[in-house]
This record gives sequence, structure tokens and C-alpha cells, in this order.
Amino acid sequence: MNWITDKVLPKFKALVKKENSEEVLWIKCKSCEQMIFHKEHDGNLNVCKSCGYHDFMKIENRTKLLLDEETIENIQVNKIEDDPLDFKDLKKYSDRLKIARNKTNSYDAISIKYGLINNKPCVLLLFDFSFMGGSMGRSVGDAIIKAVDTAIEKNCALLIIPSSGGARMQEGILSLMQMPRSVVAIQKLKDKCLPYIVLLSNPTTGGVTASFAMLGDIHLAEPGAVIGFAGRRVIEETVKEKLPDNFQKSEYLLEHGMIDRVIERKNQKNEITQILDFFQK
Repeated sequence: MNWITDKVLPKFKALVKKENSEEVLWIKCKSCEQMIFHKEHDGNLNVCKSCGYHDFMKIENRTKLLLDEETIENIQVNKIEDDPLDFKDLKKYSDRLKIARNKTNSYDAISIKYGLINNKPCVLLLFDFSFMGGSMGRSVGDAIIKAVDTAIEKNCALLIIPSSGGARMQEGILSLMQMPRSVVAIQKLKDKCLPYIVLLSNPTTGGVTASFAMLGDIHLAEPGAVIGFAGRRVIEETVKEKLPDNFQKSEYLLEHGMIDRVIERKNQKNEITQILDFFQK
């Protein structure tokens, strides 16, 4: 230890630390690296005007985009014990949850809303990727069941918008158990002949893709969204060959019959309205 590490380095880190997005005037597109004025990016639904890249969207903004404003209701999910396994890696799982909750002002990676989409009733379940990568733990599993039960109670469609890296490793087998739990819940909805629509956003991977996310009556996706189970590098090392550049992108899945439509964010509300109209006939 010396005066550089003791005195200079902490001050330098404080100067260059990453600011909150609300404080930043300009952001760089993750795809084309074009600099975009922050307020302009928000006004364009977090879509790059240069290349059309669909960036992450906050839950509250996506809710306002899809649901008629005066009809939005928040559906609460019961809170559960945070860390039954007392899991610790570089940090305690309980500490990671506290950090994520302070960052997002959310209890977990998921939120349930009820409202009208152009006067069509719908339960909306949204993932927040900024909360531990949108990972699926017990609380997320409970929320999926709650969303299904609410849709059955209100006799309406269920729309899920996943954005997730998969099962939450800090919950171990308890996290993996949410895969069959969510599948059983979705089957309850299908038994009632109620529409189940999935709008796949970037990314939708791992155990989320391998369970409820690919069971929809209709599968929509945002442009350029990464959708798959294992990562590209893992698959290439397994099959020992180079994969196409657009492998696991929403356009690739559309070409191969895995999804029904790729829809730009600005058109999603009207497209979903047409789908709900179809199911009501």
C-alpha cells in the first residue's frame, strides 16, 4: 500500500464511477454505438433511431405503452422468505437482493398488472432484467401462478413479457422447481380456454425459455431479441461448428417457425389488440 493506492486511486474511482441513467445526458447504443440524447431515447420507446435496436425498457414505461392509462391495476404477490438456503458466493444472496431492490425499487424481478388494452381486458406479467438479470426464483414462480389465477378469475387473456437469463442460481433446486410449477399453472389457463400470449424480449434464455415462455398460443418477439436455452458459445463448442450470425435472434426463430411475429415496440399495442380481437370471435 502507498500514497497512490491510499489517496489517489479512491478519488480517481469516485470521479469516473458510472452515473445513474437519469443523470446521463447521452447514452451509447449497444448495437451501433451511436450516441443518443437520453430524453430522445426515452421518447422513442428506448429504440435506437439509427439502427432500430430495442434496448431494455422499464416496467412502468412498458405498462403505460400497452395498457390503457386509466385502467391500470397493480396485482400484489405475497412476500416470501428471502434466503432459505443461506446461499453465499462472492456476496450473500440476501445482500444481492437488497442491492437489486434498492436499484429497481421492486421486490423481485417481476410485476403483475391488470387493465385494458384498447378496451380489451388483459393480465400483464412483466420481467425486469435489471433485477438480477430477470432470473426466476420462488417469488417469480409465485407471481406466475398469481397471474394465471387472476386471469382465470377475471376471465381474460394473459400476456407475459419475459426478459431473463433463466433460473436464479442462488436458489438452487428451489429455483429449478419453478419450471414445472409455471408449466402446470399455464396448463390451468389453457384448460379454461383463455388466451395466453408471450412477447419475447431481449434476452429470453435458460429455464425461462425451457418452461412457460414457449408455451404460448401466440409467440411474438421484439426485433433482435436473443431467444434460446444455452448460450451461443456453449452450443458452438458442443456441435463443433460455426453458427449463423443471426442464430438465436428473433428473426432467425421466425424464419424457422419457432415464433409467429416479430413486432416493433411502437406497433405492439395495436398488434396485440388484433390478436385479442381474434380470440374473442
